[in-house]
Amino acid sequence: MKAQRTAASRPLRVRVRTTSTAAFVVLAALIPTTASATGTQEVEAELPYVCALPSGQLPATVRISADFPERAEVGEAFTPSGVTTTVELPEEAVADLTALDATGIRAATRLTVGVAQNAATATATWRGSAEPVALPESGPLTLVAKGDVPSVAGRGDGDLTFSAGALAVDLALEAADPAVSDPGAATAPGSLTVDCTLAEDAPDQGLLATVPVGTGGSGPSGSPSSSGAAETSGAPEDGQRDGQGDGQGDQQRERQSERSPKVLENTPGTAADRDDVPPCRYDEQHPPTDVSLNAYITGYANVNKVKGAAYLPPSCVLIEQGIPVPGPPEPGYLVFDTVSYANFHYQERKQTPPFEATFLSFDFAPVKATMVLEQTGTMRIDSRVKLSLTDFSTTTDTYVRAPLVLHVLDLEVNGTPLDVGSECRTETSLTSEDPDPANFPGDHVVVYGRGEQLLGQPATGYLLLTGGVLSGETTVPAFTGCGTDVEDLDRLLTASVSGPGNFIKQVQGQTCSIANPVYQTPNTKGECTKDLQPYQIPVAER
Repeated sequence: MKAQRTAASRPLRVRVRTTSTAAFVVLAALIPTTASATGTQEVEAELPYVCALPSGQLPATVRISADFPERAEVGEAFTPSGVTTTVELPEEAVADLTALDATGIRAATRLTVGVAQNAATATATWRGSAEPVALPESGPLTLVAKGDVPSVAGRGDGDLTFSAGALAVDLALEAADPAVSDPGAATAPGSLTVDCTLAEDAPDQGLLATVPVGTGGSGPSGSPSSSGAAETSGAPEDGQRDGQGDGQGDQQRERQSERSPKVLENTPGTAADRDDVPPCRYDEQHPPTDVSLNAYITGYANVNKVKGAAYLPPSCVLIEQGIPVPGPPEPGYLVFDTVSYANFHYQERKQTPPFEATFLSFDFAPVKATMVLEQTGTMRIDSRVKLSLTDFSTTTDTYVRAPLVLHVLDLEVNGTPLDVGSECRTETSLTSEDPDPANFPGDHVVVYGRGEQLLGQPATGYLLLTGGVLSGETTVPAFTGCGTDVEDLDRLLTASVSGPGNFIKQVQGQTCSIANPVYQTPNTKGECTKDLQPYQIPVAER
């Protein structure tokens, strides 16, 4: 039986907030790209959806909120910020989940967003994750997911529109406390993906926002001149040619309309193109050995003081894998320790590629910085494998310790370059609280990952060979050498950025084993390209 929709849809609500500017936001440059506009639209949309659950098609209400710039220039990339997707599933859906022996869930959302300009279209995926919640005893289930989304750039003049499309809700089902459950039963009832489609009566076909681009845009969402997603706003009337009576204006507009809006790569959930990542191979200056590996790594690091996160694009790491040796004895286990060493590799330097970041927020000016992370010593990778003598399962705990200094190469505030000099950097390496400070003194970053593997099953989590997620926290030290004799920027940067408790989440890809490569072919899932580079380019996660 098909349930009736319990919540009536409400129209899109948009408020325009004027953003003031201030010149001293240099530290904010550690935030992912957003538009350098002077105003922000606050979008709140409530849309009806229909979701497929075990009992059938059920109605759902989806509320989407985000901040968009009021305007953007042609080719200017911006990122919708503050994106929140709230999914309200009806009481019938709760009964379905309860029937699967679930008492709580963890949810992640994948919202397809159509991006259109003139006659051209593109697609972006907005991903979010929600805090775990218990299933309610009665009433609907509400899931609130937040996350970063891809940056977008208009390729010509005209309104850039964003419209909600298909929604997938990935649910990890959690059972009751395993301590009171049958010891022989599984401790979790599994997972479920709920696919949802926009209801036919959704207002404005799911339109979320309109961002005018260049000189041809009409106005922000909700303005009288704004309309459908594929509208060519601000175009001349019939018979007008923008002063070009020979029809060249029509040809130019036709070419513009065929250029799809650009959804920028290297965003959460989006794999980078190989052309967009640096080479990652051994050479005459860095000859491989029998234990040489290489891999790409990417991710984010929070910057607490500016309430944002810095994005590290895919970077090459060259690794020398160690030889396992017996570890400390532990009853019921065989323990092996392995020490490996690694270095970033970019243009013969032990550093990441230069990466740009731009930030714009209330009471701040747009700031763009170019930065690199540079090693001051070799990375050390300590892995401890524990093999159970009962079921032959393994757990692997890995700590990566890396001395890394942050360099600021270039800086712009509100479009005006500031001279940071050639030696602008943190005074020391970024630091973490080391779990074994007696054996590992000094300043360095520590990230940790755990891998698990059951006999005959694929590994999960992080392993050096297969990659995975590494996480930790770091303190950003004070800055030094920034500015000139006329303008010292050290204290400004230090006050804006430096401080403890900045969460790090990095994703390492599958390694390529140089001595025993497995090549990727149309018929083989490999680890290496033909020229011995890592085949897998990992995707950053938040």
